[in-house]
Amino acid sequence: MLIYHASKQIVEFPEIRKTKFAKDFSWGFYCTNNLEQAVRWANRGEGEPRVNFFEYEPASDLNVLRFEKMTDEWLDFIAACRSGKTHPYDVVEGPMADDTVWNYVNDFMSGAITRKQFWALAEFKHPTHQISFHTLSALACLKFVKHEVMHG
Repeated sequence: MLIYHASKQIVEFPEIRKTKFAKDFSWGFYCTNNLEQAVRWANRGEGEPRVNFFEYEPASDLNVLRFEKMTDEWLDFIAACRSGKTHPYDVVEGPMADDTVWNYVNDFMSGAITRKQFWALAEFKHPTHQISFHTLSALACLKFVKHEVMHG
């Protein structure tokens, strides 16, 4: 499967970096199967927008968590990860909260809205795709193919 990583640089050797803020599925190396989405993300901020292409060949012994769509389990998992909690998964795949849904998740986490209110607000939002790699074993499943400067 071909997947894409948006960046300002060539990323031949993916890394897992712990940053100040935890992301949807915790700290990891994030990609998407949606090229259009990767181009949008690469064009955010300053610098030359690059999309790195990887061939992903899943290993059968990896601990993988997949969310097919936004569910209560997905919401609880994201809330826990964004709170700094880690998880035992090598790879996590599922919907990505766009900027609007991100705000709704933050409101849910802070108690500003209830779970029911979150789902009412998020009902007509169409999330995008993300797949995150959280261990060296998971990163070993990625093979760098190429990179392209892609203006969106």
